Amino acid sequence: MQTLYPFKLSPVFKEKIWGGQKIRQQLKMDFGLLPNCGEAWLLSGVEGSPTVVSNGYLAGNEINELVEVFMGDLVGDQVYERFGDQFPILVKVIDSNDWLSIQVHPDDELAQKRGLGYGKTEMWYVMQADEDAELISGFNQEVDELIYLSYLENNRLKEIMNTEKVEKGDVFFMPAGRVHALGPGTLIAEIQQTSDTTYRIYDWGRVDEKGNSRELHTEEALEAIDYTLHSQYKTPYELTDNNTVSLVDSPFFTTGILRLTQAISKDYGELDSFVILFCTEGSLSLVYDNENYSLRAGEVILLPNVIRQVSLIPDPDAVVLEVYIA
Repeated sequence: MQTLYPFKLSPVFKEKIWGGQKIRQQLKMDFGLLPNCGEAWLLSGVEGSPTVVSNGYLAGNEINELVEVFMGDLVGDQVYERFGDQFPILVKVIDSNDWLSIQVHPDDELAQKRGLGYGKTEMWYVMQADEDAELISGFNQEVDELIYLSYLENNRLKEIMNTEKVEKGDVFFMPAGRVHALGPGTLIAEIQQTSDTTYRIYDWGRVDEKGNSRELHTEEALEAIDYTLHSQYKTPYELTDNNTVSLVDSPFFTTGILRLTQAISKDYGELDSFVILFCTEGSLSLVYDNENYSLRAGEVILLPNVIRQVSLIPDPDAVVLEVYIA
């Protein structure tokens, strides 16, 4: 069997009613004839929307096909034992040109009870934000189901939601059950469990070109919502040059951020997991086995578990998210 190597992948583009043009204009990604692009799925094992390897002798293969063939060598033995042949993380860029619906996702227990596979815990890293851009994360006061339904039914839901102004570099962890929404003017890197289950609970009275409203999932969402009030919703961190800084450490994924101002070597030998490198700013070269792989903002490289050491060379600097399953 030929050896594994760093994978580049071809994105899957998604038109959305709230999408815009930043994925083309800022990230130079061609989404073809779509009138807008709300999401670019950079690495996906979701049924019906798989990403395909674009480089090397395995080019043309879907990621789940490769997991089935290479198993632990690709994803790690403990990851393969837990998730089987489905790649367990979905990586996206989201361009919210308008408010996304206020929504919530089920956790693993609820999703499996409803025959939906896995739940959906996710995180957002703000790649770019227009002036006064904002998002919703959780509640701004003590709320229970009756209070929530009262505000929802009276078209006042935003009054009890926690709204945050956002800037480039902000991080928000969104565990399953947290009600949330992206606002206009944000370009987001999203890391999430492999799931496409969303319960839409409020859609701003929006209709499509035929005058139709999108489906709401009021009843389905009730069992999913976590009403816990938190004192802080944004993830604090301090960026340092050329060292990985932890952002999220969860059972579903671990994410760090790496700002590169010089060439460094990375050793992933202690992990029993693949590693995803997601460039959010600038560009760099990854060197492995005397081969050079380019990576620019909006692109990912997937390092199979058997790859231990790589060199990262910024041009002239870069910001990278580093994702794996611990």
